[in-house]
Amino acid sequence: MHVLDSSAFIHEYHTSDKMASVPAVEEELEDESAYRFDAMEGAGMHIHIPADNTVETIERAAVETGDGEELSDTDVRLIAAAFELDGTLVTDDYAMQNVAEHLGVVVEAIARDGITEQRDWRFQCQGCGREFDEHRDRCPICGSDLSRKNPA
Repeated sequence: MHVLDSSAFIHEYHTSDKMASVPAVEEELEDESAYRFDAMEGAGMHIHIPADNTVETIERAAVETGDGEELSDTDVRLIAAAFELDGTLVTDDYAMQNVAEHLGVVVEAIARDGITEQRDWRFQCQGCGREFDEHRDRCPICGSDLSRKNPA
């Protein structure tokens, strides 16, 4: 089962395998891409609504990898759908790919190269330079903004 992000409809992704998506993807699409979603739904694409507890699992995993602030609700639900359906997540979104791979979900990129390694991001204070494992709005030491930092 291939679980399709909006980029799959925008780039006219094709597969002979069964397909699924979530309702929120349709809301992100316009023009021809929206027609493609409707046509694929009419041709048997499964519309999946993931369970709340799975969505919470994905949100926790996104915080663990440092991608929590990068993912929209739609992104989280797509990863949750791929997780529940034991499917392949089809997306070009790097943050989605990172969280999916962290959870053992297979990912297929469409128009761009996929990620080359799974990352657990760190956060660095722009003022005092201290690093933190979790994202916070401000540094608890000096109050400056935090930015995401590659852990490598």
